[in-house]
Amino acid sequence: MTALSPRNPNHSGSRRTQPIDTRHSTRSSVLTLILLWLCLTLPATAMAENTVLVFGDSLSAAYGIAEEDGWVTLLEEKLAETHPQWQVRNASVSGETTGGGLRRINKALDHHTPEIVILQLGGNDGLRGKDPQTMRNNLATIIERSKDTGAKVLLIGIEIPPNYGQQYTTAFRNQYQQLANNHEINFLPFLLEDIYNRNGMMQNDGIHPTAEAQPLVLENVWEKLEPML
Repeated sequence: MTALSPRNPNHSGSRRTQPIDTRHSTRSSVLTLILLWLCLTLPATAMAENTVLVFGDSLSAAYGIAEEDGWVTLLEEKLAETHPQWQVRNASVSGETTGGGLRRINKALDHHTPEIVILQLGGNDGLRGKDPQTMRNNLATIIERSKDTGAKVLLIGIEIPPNYGQQYTTAFRNQYQQLANNHEINFLPFLLEDIYNRNGMMQNDGIHPTAEAQPLVLENVWEKLEPML
């Protein structure tokens, strides 16, 4: 009779199976599931590291339309898809002038610490017939303060109705180009280029674009913004 192996008294020639530590395996699985859940449930802004600050007036504050239809919200959605490391903060106020923006800019910069500032002000100065030189000085200070924080600036110009006279409208328009040249910043001459004169693109006031026009507004901005990202 053949003797049984001393290593396994119950079965000849076999090796003892080591017990499996199921506690470690269970803990690893639970941790993996928790991390996966966090990745799926965290909002896109939680992953963002860089901020675009939109600092404008009613044209950027979705005046007369739902906020979710405005070009700034559309920009936020586009960045979430194409540049998820970027987030958008909208500090635009309907009716804002360059003087009001100047009073608010320091607080906005401190609060949002943006890498890019989209500066879209001046239209209300023009509609109120304010001195174009004063408007330019206010915008220049906003640009300088933004650049002092290390932010890049995209300046967006606007046109005003011709009823103020050709001399005023020309002087108003020229302020933006001079600012862009003097401060060497990115520049979109007219936010509503190829939009304001198209059917269905402007609200009844003739000043603010409709919801249908907002994707076109975003296209104008995106052309200048994308290389800055």
